[in-house]
Amino acid sequence: MRPRELGGLEELFQAYGIRYYTAAKLAELGFTVSTLLDMRDEELEEMMDSLCHIFRWDLLVGERYGIKAAVRAERRRLVSGDAQHGALDALSQEDRTAQQDKEAAGSGGAWDMVAAGGRKVSMKKNCKRRTSKMGSMEDDEDDDDSEGAEDDESGGGRERQREHPFIVTEVGEVARGKKNGLDYLFHLYELCREFLIQVQNIARERGEKCPTKVTNQVFRYAKAAGANHINKPKMRHYVHCYALHCLDEAGASNALRRAFKERRRNAGAWRQACYMPLVAIAARHGWDIDAVFNSHSRLSIWYVPTKLRQLCHAERSNATAASSSVTGGGGGGGGGGGDHLPY
Repeated sequence: MRPRELGGLEELFQAYGIRYYTAAKLAELGFTVSTLLDMRDEELEEMMDSLCHIFRWDLLVGERYGIKAAVRAERRRLVSGDAQHGALDALSQEDRTAQQDKEAAGSGGAWDMVAAGGRKVSMKKNCKRRTSKMGSMEDDEDDDDSEGAEDDESGGGRERQREHPFIVTEVGEVARGKKNGLDYLFHLYELCREFLIQVQNIARERGEKCPTKVTNQVFRYAKAAGANHINKPKMRHYVHCYALHCLDEAGASNALRRAFKERRRNAGAWRQACYMPLVAIAARHGWDIDAVFNSHSRLSIWYVPTKLRQLCHAERSNATAASSSVTGGGGGGGGGGGDHLPY
């Protein structure tokens, strides 16, 4: 099978230690680059299991991880675009090419062998753009840690540097490696509060309208002050986690952090688990989650997340429906029994 018949798989896999014959087998089974990019992680696992057990292919352990890493890197490249590749490719192109040649030689030259007749073919290294991204590759195990695009009002021609992903840490624990702990996440909200105070002081001096909550104006001011790691998508993403930290730090917040750390769950699962304790707090205050936020000195400057308000509304409706069914059942039991509720 010639390289041009692999449907782009050789360019996708070549920098990740996947043998040429493995890519040829995938192409023979009908897989293309577009197919692999559209597959979920579970489907990639099923495909590799089928390759090993059904088609009896000797798939190496490193090739399993290499396939998933190559797919993740290509997805990130497609999302981020090619805006920064020009500057990165201009830096030490010869060094990166030499490094790729060295890695290819260390892998036994399997990619330089074509299956038909064993004839050697000089294959070009056409994955320079992808390897330029390898320096910033991160373990994106948390699908919710992808912080989204910068808000339209941030302006500026500079691209915000992506920050390291968060991992679940206990109170006072320092994150390992290139990760950020939850204490650091909560510290960012305190920084936003300080930036809001500075914006309010400037507005008062100029006689302008003074913001009472963390708005786009505050995020723009923070960016102008050099705090590029503070951005609207990330702070909106975890604001309910910070709310639980403020309202019940010693109880539900720390207990969740400890439990998810022991079970080695990621920050995305921890973030989802922070919703229901807040719904329970809202239930004790008449389901008025806005009043809960506004009554707290540190939470009053943040908008209530839409999903949290929707969950409170849904739970309130369920509680009302359950109460009505109990009331209706008691009234139909006979006589004046409807006046004696179990509450």
